[in-house]
Amino acid sequence: MEERAEQAAYREAQAQLDAIFKNMDHDVPLVLFTDTSGSDPFTEGARQVIRLIRQVTPKVTLREYNLGHELAFKWNVDRGPTLLFDPENFNIRWMGAPLGEEGRTFVEAITMLGYRKTNLSNPSRKVLDKIKEPRNIKMFVSPTCPYCPQQAVNTLKAAIERPDIVSLEIVDIQANPDLADKYSAHSVPQVIANEKLIALGAQPEELFMASLEKLEQQSVFIPDSDAEEVEADLVVVGGGPAGLTAGIYAARSGLNTVIVERDALGGQVATTPVVENYPGITQIGGKALVDLMVTHALEYVKIFPGEAVMEIQKKEKFVITTSRRRFTAKAILLATGASYRKLDVPGESRLSGSGVSYCSTCDGPLFKGKKVLMVGGGNSALTEALHLKNIGVDVTIVHRRDTFRAQEHLIKNITDNGISVLFDTEVKEIRGKDRVEEVELTNNKTGKTSTLSVSGVFIAVGYVPAVELARKTGAEITDDGFIKRDEHHRTTIPGVYSAGDVEGGYKQIVTAAGQGAGAAISIFEDLVNPYWIRDDEQKDT
Repeated sequence: MEERAEQAAYREAQAQLDAIFKNMDHDVPLVLFTDTSGSDPFTEGARQVIRLIRQVTPKVTLREYNLGHELAFKWNVDRGPTLLFDPENFNIRWMGAPLGEEGRTFVEAITMLGYRKTNLSNPSRKVLDKIKEPRNIKMFVSPTCPYCPQQAVNTLKAAIERPDIVSLEIVDIQANPDLADKYSAHSVPQVIANEKLIALGAQPEELFMASLEKLEQQSVFIPDSDAEEVEADLVVVGGGPAGLTAGIYAARSGLNTVIVERDALGGQVATTPVVENYPGITQIGGKALVDLMVTHALEYVKIFPGEAVMEIQKKEKFVITTSRRRFTAKAILLATGASYRKLDVPGESRLSGSGVSYCSTCDGPLFKGKKVLMVGGGNSALTEALHLKNIGVDVTIVHRRDTFRAQEHLIKNITDNGISVLFDTEVKEIRGKDRVEEVELTNNKTGKTSTLSVSGVFIAVGYVPAVELARKTGAEITDDGFIKRDEHHRTTIPGVYSAGDVEGGYKQIVTAAGQGAGAAISIFEDLVNPYWIRDDEQKDT
């Protein structure tokens, strides 16, 4: 039964790839260099992925050589496996194997090269055209990182659009831990250009191009005024469980609905190692659950990923300006979620990406066999600690209280797995020259200070609601920092609604989905019979 299911999945994958590749105009020659044995898991993984691609299109060809071959010297390849993409025309190489999440990036690379089409936005193209000096990019990725494909595709677009000055190395940190150490790339996605860190984390396409041009990380991108315009009844800002569910319910109610998301779809769920409390599904990886939600939502709504909302204005309708286009809408739903809360201790920001991490799914594999701390005492911290333990990381939990604030079964699993816990303890400083080397700890009860040598610090101490866009609309914020709203998810600004973690509450996937559904129903009813008009009429009488 299990074997038949695997065969069916394989056939489905082949059918999907056939649909993607069948009309490619250009050949995509691949050259794989391996070490003398050529039988390591990464080399075998690369061969399998390429084999699957070649079975559905004759446009993809493969030549394989060892590192002693003259072509390895010609193209300056000194480690295996290294995969070169059309090396006579482009300077793009993959150091490792396109497995896991990176399989999506690999398919995107083949598609863009085969069609010679990147779908680069006009604002991005204008920024890229400004670059006159060479850009040598190192893009650090991990097969377990759901954010990596978005950023890797950005780098591929730059390398394909400007082969004259942009070279690209996609570096798998699991296959090349020495390079990760050399560049202190202990958190992914991370981009080095011309030996300078220009991006940590995924970025919208335009923001990445601006970072590449300036050779430093950019946080703001102002789009051109001639941006494309999309009309809708409802714009949902945020592609997590609340936003995706709202999109489904709104569209099924008859509203022309779009979803805009600046980062990876799914929000925090995408980086959750295991979800065990979603009704109807006993156990599922967070990313797999997100994929189910996104697939369902796409049946009803158009999703615009990788677009940051820059401005919201209220005119006759709402005008939402993103990094790529403008939307007009009768209503807006802010399902912007929350971002990781930081410890705000010395060394945290400086060593972020160099041993300080907020995502065990993304960065955990690099710390296999090493000692790390997991800071926090809630469900997220314990879930991530168990994940780290299961992949071979020596993890110790640090919690400032004397008891956990997590579900009982998680607490029991921590004990059963022999994970060490330091209660009543806080991290006061994270130290290290180029990467995390030690932490300073303080016992809250005794006041005693100590140091502990570790290679990494994973932080899961809650989230900060993303209310910046709400503030831009003029909506009120509660004393706790969440969007102020009523029982119908209406904010204090007519036509602006909220749902999910940005409202506070239990911060569970199922409650976020429920809030998204409730908000969508309220929006439909209000657009049919606007409450703000009723309120004005009542005031007049």
